[in-house]
Amino acid sequence: MRDDLPDLLWPVLTLSELGTAEAVRFVRWQKAVQEDLSGKAEPRFIAECLDGRLTSLDRLGAQVPDAKAVAKARAEERGLLPESVASALASYPLRPAEWLVDREMTPPVREEIDLLARAVLGVLKDGHREAVIKCLYIWSAVQAGTFRTSAETIELLRPYPNDPKTRGKADSAVRSMWEAHKGLLVHEDKSHFANAIKWAKVFWGANSMTSRCIRRRDFDTDESEIEEGTVDLPTDTASNGEEPAPAAVPGEGAHLRRLAMDLLSSYVEALETSPARLYAREQQEVHSGLVARAGRDVITAFGAPDLWCMEHGAHIIRVLVEIRIYIQWMARQDPSIYRAFQEYGAGKAKLYARIMDELPEEARRPDFEEAIKDLETLSHNDGVIDHRVVDTRDSFAEGMSIRAMAEECGLLDLYRQAYYMASGVAHSEWWSIETHAMERCLNVLHGGHLIPSLSLNSGGNVTLARSWVDQLYTLIRISLQILGTDENAVENAFAWLGAEAEEGPSGGGPTDEGGVGTTGPA
Repeated sequence: MRDDLPDLLWPVLTLSELGTAEAVRFVRWQKAVQEDLSGKAEPRFIAECLDGRLTSLDRLGAQVPDAKAVAKARAEERGLLPESVASALASYPLRPAEWLVDREMTPPVREEIDLLARAVLGVLKDGHREAVIKCLYIWSAVQAGTFRTSAETIELLRPYPNDPKTRGKADSAVRSMWEAHKGLLVHEDKSHFANAIKWAKVFWGANSMTSRCIRRRDFDTDESEIEEGTVDLPTDTASNGEEPAPAAVPGEGAHLRRLAMDLLSSYVEALETSPARLYAREQQEVHSGLVARAGRDVITAFGAPDLWCMEHGAHIIRVLVEIRIYIQWMARQDPSIYRAFQEYGAGKAKLYARIMDELPEEARRPDFEEAIKDLETLSHNDGVIDHRVVDTRDSFAEGMSIRAMAEECGLLDLYRQAYYMASGVAHSEWWSIETHAMERCLNVLHGGHLIPSLSLNSGGNVTLARSWVDQLYTLIRISLQILGTDENAVENAFAWLGAEAEEGPSGGGPTDEGGVGTTGPA
């Protein structure tokens, strides 16, 4: 989806509008273009450039100048460029084969966004449509006389896709062959899909600007389906109303929970109104997940004044400092570190599932098996091939791990069955962030990326508590700076802080105590 769907956007949109059965129009288009360009290039080259990819059409046009007019004219003759499809294609800047739709780029209106979302969702849900689109390269090669495969596969594909009895098997074969063919092209030329990937980054980046993230709570939900014990963060920049203070909250600290909620909401708003790297998404997912986790801890602690002290609030200080170290250290590394962070957490989820599964039957409470399945899901491991690596490296005392310490004093079982998972939550391992602080964006045009959840699990020293707000704000500004978030988006999201900052610490905004100002990180 991330790499190939944008390059196949033309057939994805067209078959969404016309129906999967109308793929025969693409087959006839391929045949007509091949006949018109006969003798102007190698048949195999022409056939491979008619596989439905926009970048393939660009390669054809670069080597055979006449191909542009021919491909476009034959497509229009066969109704493969209806107005709705042409408008949707023209809504993207820097797209390959711009000549296919010869019009200026225009930002999409609601009709085009709806078509794009419907088309992307349709091809993701319909395995047959996906296979038909991936079969375009096969049909083109067959007509050019360059297709080679086994006799059994030829017999399977001969009636495809018109034989309902063999369609499912043929769909699977086509998808497998498509991946194998793609691997062959990369083997022959490592940069074969470089332009396709470049275009994919533009595609997903444009989608981040033309449509917003969608959360499950954005839909009308039956009250019976709402989870108990959840509190929703505000969706506006900053709430004008007063958040009811928890019981026994010191009067001078009653505003802190709302302030922390507004800061976290503004952080999310700044990210979601700024261009997002939906292609290379790991950095923003990790950043926003870590910051969301810290914000959620601070907000929850403000609901329990008993935590507003060093003894019981040390975990809040720990998470704020730990996450700040995480994001500033990772910013100095190769960008692959963000993916490695997620992979490490997925491996831990797998390990925890294995450990939990060791408990005897009599020790298993209700829903225990469901908990194991949830952890196995968070490991993102394949159901057939066990490919998830578990990394257990852990050292702070010259290589001696806490596991070894527990083993020496006879507490290994307690460590493995209790502390290990709790430590995973405390250390912000990705599996914990993903299940507690993130949710899948339901805007299909955003490619299914993860976004911070705005639904909270519900659950004194005011100076200490206020310092948590200051450090949370510092963390937020550092994260936005590292991510390169659009300055106007940040300014707009935090504009409400201006008036409060002028009023000073008593006005409720983040203070300069601890080196935090309202204009940026210390």
